[in-house]
Amino acid sequence: MTDAQETAAASSLRTTGGAPPDEGGSTASGVPTPLLEPREGIPDVIADEASLAAAVAAFAAGSGPVAVDAERASGYRYGQRAYLVQLRREGAGSALIDPVACPDLSALGAALSDAEWVLHAATQDLPCLREIGMVPTRLFDTELAGRLAGFPRVGLGAMVEGVLGYVLEKGHSAVDWSTRPLPEPWLRYAALDVELLVDLRDALEKELDRQGKLDWARQEFHAIASAPPPEPRKDPWRRTSGMHKVRRRRQLGVVRELWEARDRIARRRDVSPGKVLSDAAIVEAALSLPANAHALAALAGFGHRMGRRQLEQWQAAVDRAKALGESQLPQPGQPVTGPPPPRAWADKDPAAAARLSAARSAVSALAEELNMPQENLIAPDAVRRVCWEPPAADPDAVTRALAGYGARPWQVEQVAPVLAAALSDKSDTSDKGE
Repeated sequence: MTDAQETAAASSLRTTGGAPPDEGGSTASGVPTPLLEPREGIPDVIADEASLAAAVAAFAAGSGPVAVDAERASGYRYGQRAYLVQLRREGAGSALIDPVACPDLSALGAALSDAEWVLHAATQDLPCLREIGMVPTRLFDTELAGRLAGFPRVGLGAMVEGVLGYVLEKGHSAVDWSTRPLPEPWLRYAALDVELLVDLRDALEKELDRQGKLDWARQEFHAIASAPPPEPRKDPWRRTSGMHKVRRRRQLGVVRELWEARDRIARRRDVSPGKVLSDAAIVEAALSLPANAHALAALAGFGHRMGRRQLEQWQAAVDRAKALGESQLPQPGQPVTGPPPPRAWADKDPAAAARLSAARSAVSALAEELNMPQENLIAPDAVRRVCWEPPAADPDAVTRALAGYGARPWQVEQVAPVLAAALSDKSDTSDKGE
């Protein structure tokens, strides 16, 4: 039994009724217990203003942290909007809210503004929750907590099973949540996703405290909750899968025109762009530069199932790219605002490459000692920037540099000394070589 399991077993889990027993999930033989039904049954989906107002009042009157989850329709619909919101709080029970029928949940967000929100992989759900007026001021991310605590598997199902001893059914994670009405098995799955989230939070908090990492986690959670919405991505068409094959500017122009035409169609039809035209087809057309719709139809991704009108609209995009003047064509690559890709360091600056190698080894050893992933100990980009334009090789200078790159105080405290030592060693080696 892990330490987190011991703390979970020792605590009185909020799992009464027809679902999990109070004493914890695993049976005497150590076999996890399947979690088949929410303890109060599957709640009715809230899809009107009166029901929403009642839920707001109930959750405002509840106590303690509130478990929050959201389901999207990635791969089916355009964008990342929420199609179901699940909540659970002591004294309020569970709620399933349809944000299509109730698109403004700002009253609910305001009612929970003083509560700690418990989410799993918070950065995935916060953007779609923000769109409907739900923005936490405090949160606890159970996935991130698991990473900091050193759990090898941090998916919700793995965490609930490993820490609490219950098995969640995960078969509906990739379904089309824009379906209406939502089938009962999907609603059961959605309700169970928040059933034990607060219990998991409590066990992980105790485990982090035992490891001396609780303040680290709180700093991470605060950084997530206080982060502003991300800026829109510049030139999103450059993220087309397979872009590494496209070298010439004219071909890049074709990718851009096809991507933008696809995006307009997908937005208008409210479907996933990949269902309109695949990335592979876009790249194939860019590489081939077809002369007409007949030639386009012969390419992979533009086969016999595509109608003449569709072929002509894609060919029109190709023709627009062909007609662009040289000055209108996109440049290869994107403007780089930081260090070059590490693979180029050995040629551009061998000393910087040596510093980066030493720094990575030092950070890796520290991450192993602290039992957490390297990327959670310190952002790889911060390490690269310090190594490319190194400050003085002393902890104070490295501390200021890391803080300037957004590292949290606990990260700076742990990483600055080993990073300064690695930079100092490489500096000494370079001096001797001269």
